[in-house]
Amino acid sequence: MRTKLLGLAIVTLLVSCKEEAKVVAQKEIKQYTIEQFMDNESVGGGSFSSDNSNLLVSSNKSGIYNVYTVPVKGGEMTAITQSDSTSISANSYFPKDNRMLLSADGNGDEINHLFVRELDGTIKDITPEKGARSDFYGWSKDDNYLYYGSNKRDPSYFDVYKMSVDGYVSEMLYQNNDGLDFSGISENENYFALSKSVNTNDTDLFLYDAKTKEMTKINTNLSGNSSQDFSKDNNTFYYTTDDGSEFAYLMSYDITTKEKKKVIEKSWDVSGSGFTSNGTYMTVYANEDGKNVIDVLDAKTMQPIRLPDFGANSITSVSFSDNEKWMRMYVGGSNAPSDLYTYNLETKEQHKLTHVLNDEINIDDLVTAKVVRFKSFDGTIIPAIYYVPHQASATNKVPAMVLVHGGPGGQTRQGFSSLFQYMVNHGYALLAVNNRGSSGYGKSFFKMDDLNHGEKDLQDCVEGKNWLATQPEIDGEKIGIMGGSYGGYMTMAALTYAPEEFDVGVNLFGVTNWIRTLKSIPPYWESFRTSLYKELGDPYTTDSIRLKRISPLFHTDKVTKPLMVLQGAQDPRVLQVESDEIVAGVRKNGVPVEYVLFEDEGHGFVKKENQIESYSRIIKFLDTYLKKENAPIDGAKETIEIEEVKS
Repeated sequence: MRTKLLGLAIVTLLVSCKEEAKVVAQKEIKQYTIEQFMDNESVGGGSFSSDNSNLLVSSNKSGIYNVYTVPVKGGEMTAITQSDSTSISANSYFPKDNRMLLSADGNGDEINHLFVRELDGTIKDITPEKGARSDFYGWSKDDNYLYYGSNKRDPSYFDVYKMSVDGYVSEMLYQNNDGLDFSGISENENYFALSKSVNTNDTDLFLYDAKTKEMTKINTNLSGNSSQDFSKDNNTFYYTTDDGSEFAYLMSYDITTKEKKKVIEKSWDVSGSGFTSNGTYMTVYANEDGKNVIDVLDAKTMQPIRLPDFGANSITSVSFSDNEKWMRMYVGGSNAPSDLYTYNLETKEQHKLTHVLNDEINIDDLVTAKVVRFKSFDGTIIPAIYYVPHQASATNKVPAMVLVHGGPGGQTRQGFSSLFQYMVNHGYALLAVNNRGSSGYGKSFFKMDDLNHGEKDLQDCVEGKNWLATQPEIDGEKIGIMGGSYGGYMTMAALTYAPEEFDVGVNLFGVTNWIRTLKSIPPYWESFRTSLYKELGDPYTTDSIRLKRISPLFHTDKVTKPLMVLQGAQDPRVLQVESDEIVAGVRKNGVPVEYVLFEDEGHGFVKKENQIESYSRIIKFLDTYLKKENAPIDGAKETIEIEEVKS
């Protein structure tokens, strides 16, 4: 399992400038406000009630994530929670009744607790231990217990518990003394799948026998391995591995004979697999060029069943009811947010439960992303996702932004983003660069940025800018860089170490002092600490010399271009001080700096009110300093140093 933690061919123009200008003139694009874009609804989850009459989902329709029910054949959503501060997520209906299992943290602090919404409507915290995080793992075969992980015994490690559905009494099933990570349990509770991170790509995989106390290592070679599921007879364990391959494939392991067999291999990573409740179907996910591709297989024949066809959009997620008669699906694309559907496998009836795109927005005004590739400085081929405004052409060139994902080992995928569509709708082309070190393109590519951050990966982003500048629809003199978390670091690295390459930078909660960040990772990341240090460097050794060299905070005097920084005060991963100090340092240069701080957000902004504030401020900043609309008069001293605190 890849655990970096810190989030096509190029199309040539086939029409003349004159013809293209004519097309653009005929295509009238309406410009929408950020409020209209953020009025899109985001829905997630989808647990079936025991009688299959309703689904339990999470939605941000109220402006913050709350829990709702919706009839399985369509109808009005019913609000279950009405929080106006902390997001609440739907985990599952209880298997035998209409109680609901929910989870919430404290305004982005990532200390999740589990809650039960009782039949009378009261909500109870069933993991109330202060400062301890609890994560839902699933239900027992007899439906009398729920499994969960908690670090209440030791803040650094998660033990495995089961809790009775009557009385909510907990019993420890596995005490984690070795820094292993739980990743599955057989239905007879005899076998536990456990993993140990070796580095950010490679993971050792183990089966623990609860009866004999024997621990068996599954992989024989250093490789990326990830638990997927157990067979219903508890005799076979399924896992993915990239042993001997660039990409992960699905394997089976006979627990009795220890025989291994390759089950499914594709040209891309098999990123997930699992059985339905009775074992009739196996679901297989693949990450194909930054896009989910899903197969639902008949578990006996291993042949795919026929799924509904949604044309240009694709099915991005599925799950099944316990009786395996109903399937819920999310369907969307880069230009369409994912809607929730249900599908009856017996009658073939299909129901669309949500309409998440704001009715005021014409989908034809939105942009479909393209996958492109360009050569970097050393010949390495870099994949990227490219969004081009409808109005852009050789005679109507537009400014552009290079986008960098989080991670470091993340990946920008072909999904819908209200922020991306808002920026494109307002005349900015976007190139989301999946620089070396990104996941999804093979393990060799994934490892290429190890102990090399802020160097070759930064050069990939610069080459992305250079590629943009050659596109006929792009104004090569107006290209900026933007990203969150690791992408925020890359933004600051670009402005610091390549100060003349980009015209502006937008840093969302980015690392600026690697030494401090690597020393202050949350305690519940302890099992990944060694892996992170192998990739990024150990701040307690001579690696600190390099870490200081690549940390923008110590080189702020080199920044010459306008900068915007956005940060959540509750962020446990990238502390607020990272942004405070980089802003103070850059302002000493007399460079325009805008700082937006949210008191009630963590690592990423989830409240619509804050998203509207931050995204609208980003566009205003770019309009001023990249498009140079309403720019300061030449020679005038720039005094815009705004610090906004949202409560």
